[in-house]
Amino acid sequence: MTLPIVSAEVALNAVPEAAKTTGVQRPIFVDVRSPSEFAADHVPDAINLPVLDDEQRHQVGTLYAQDRFEAKKLGAAMVSKNIAMHLEGPIRTWQKSDQVFVYCWRGGQRSRSLGHVLAEVGLRVQILEGGYRAYRSAIVKELSKLAAQFRWRVVCGMTGCGKTRLLKALADRGMQVLDLEAIAHHKGSLLGLGPGEEQPSQKLFESNLWRALSRLNPERPVYVESESRKIGQVQVPEALIMAMRASECLELRVSDHDRVKLLLEEYAHFLNDPEALKVQLRKLVARHGHERVNTWLDKVEAGQWDAFVRSILTEHYDPSYTSSIQRNFPEITKATALTLSGTSVNDYESLAASLSV
Repeated sequence: MTLPIVSAEVALNAVPEAAKTTGVQRPIFVDVRSPSEFAADHVPDAINLPVLDDEQRHQVGTLYAQDRFEAKKLGAAMVSKNIAMHLEGPIRTWQKSDQVFVYCWRGGQRSRSLGHVLAEVGLRVQILEGGYRAYRSAIVKELSKLAAQFRWRVVCGMTGCGKTRLLKALADRGMQVLDLEAIAHHKGSLLGLGPGEEQPSQKLFESNLWRALSRLNPERPVYVESESRKIGQVQVPEALIMAMRASECLELRVSDHDRVKLLLEEYAHFLNDPEALKVQLRKLVARHGHERVNTWLDKVEAGQWDAFVRSILTEHYDPSYTSSIQRNFPEITKATALTLSGTSVNDYESLAASLSV
């Protein structure tokens, strides 16, 4: 049986097209690579049904260097057992009408092994031509193209003014929002990695970014925060950064008192684990010197949280923001000022309501 082959571009375009049509089920993407390959990056919402797990790949690869015939027999036995397990597991719920795309690293033997079985069962199966490598190339091209399609409204403002809270309020009202920090799993500053969180790989970040962009309507504006090129350890694609920096800016303004209050709420985990905060603060010695950093450390040690936050805002975050925003977002000089009297949920909801009119 010859399995139908489809390009990565065509397969990916089926996702947003299905989302636009009522009653059309999203296609199923099946990644047959090993769990470690899948964890590094994969098609968003793909299901991992490895035909060989990491240990099995190692065993077969080691034997292949010694005896190809024996390695192929061992691999075939492992693949057969794994496919049988998948048939008795997740695949049991699939319907004959489902559209299934299967891929491995290069669209070769691993994807065909599962693809043939699924086709024999009666499912509509297509193999991604070129596998993950072709998918990855398509994602890079799509990101550049998508970034230029939208009318961006960039939310600017000093640290602690609640830009993320405004984005959430806008999203709750049905406005289009791209939350880059949520996709990056990082708040975009030295203290931005939450407790127990890990950032995605660069490739997985870009895959999830493509998914978010593919769901947006180019005919409506998209709100996004004025991010730097890097959010923690991941980098925002150049095309998106340049599109944002050339776009309309909205400048959120909140009193210093309310900024301190908001930051103490947002970073409450550091109040419960001051030692973790100290570790991060010591990384600023090269920039600010021992004397200033030691002053911050002393305030943390004494539990002087309001004083600490005011000090690090004034001496670190505000100067950094001012320099960066003026250098990278030229439209800030024409920004629409959005002044809030507080940082409650109602404050951001009211502001979002005024912007959605």
